[in-house]
Amino acid sequence: MLTNQTINKLNAMRLIGMARGLEGQMADAEIHSLGFEERLGLLVDHEWTYRENRRLERLLKEARFRENACTEDIDWQAERGMDRSQVASLATLRWLAENRNLIITGPTGTGKTFLACAFGNAACRGGHRTFYRRSPKLFEEIKLARADGTYLKLLARIAKARLFILDDFGLSVLTDPERHALLEILEDRHGSSSTLITSQLPIDRWHEAIGNPTLADAILDRLVHNAYKLNLKGGSMRKKRAALDGMPSTMKER
Repeated sequence: MLTNQTINKLNAMRLIGMARGLEGQMADAEIHSLGFEERLGLLVDHEWTYRENRRLERLLKEARFRENACTEDIDWQAERGMDRSQVASLATLRWLAENRNLIITGPTGTGKTFLACAFGNAACRGGHRTFYRRSPKLFEEIKLARADGTYLKLLARIAKARLFILDDFGLSVLTDPERHALLEILEDRHGSSSTLITSQLPIDRWHEAIGNPTLADAILDRLVHNAYKLNLKGGSMRKKRAALDGMPSTMKER
């Protein structure tokens, strides 16, 4: 009865991990041979793990990644011109600590979104708030936010993110409101946080994608000059996977 009361009090104090850990200890006869300090240490570990898992779940939910990706699952068999040591270094997120940016370019289907989401996942696991959007989706949100009066609130959300990921940049030439919004976002982040951008366009064509030479200079000055760069090569991995999915299993193994 006393244990049930203790569990109820732990739940009431929102020490959910400790409560579950205590329930587990009561059901495990072997753990009763441990001393008080050892059992207490295990309960603290339960609480710590519970809170860390909850925080990660919250960060991943807030980020809204397009793909469930992590750096451990990067496909190294495909020929994409990636340097293992460079990707491994980027996966440590040192560039995030340095408030530097990351730009991933390459043809469609080469895995730019997967890599962006994988680095974003790593940032969340490191406890960093991350904001992910595809470029068309972001600018549609901005348009709606201007209309309903929540524009500044949206900019504040992006500014609070330790990592901002803009996927599929340059699919169409930016409108004037989009150019100004992007400049505001990057100005808020410059020197204090990191931005990751993926694009099918090489960087030397971003001026024309932005559309206004003056604003393009200002945007690229805040984005490119302190950025690490990954340029992916090769054919579409989606097409390769689709072709493999249509093969007999004996053909896939060759």
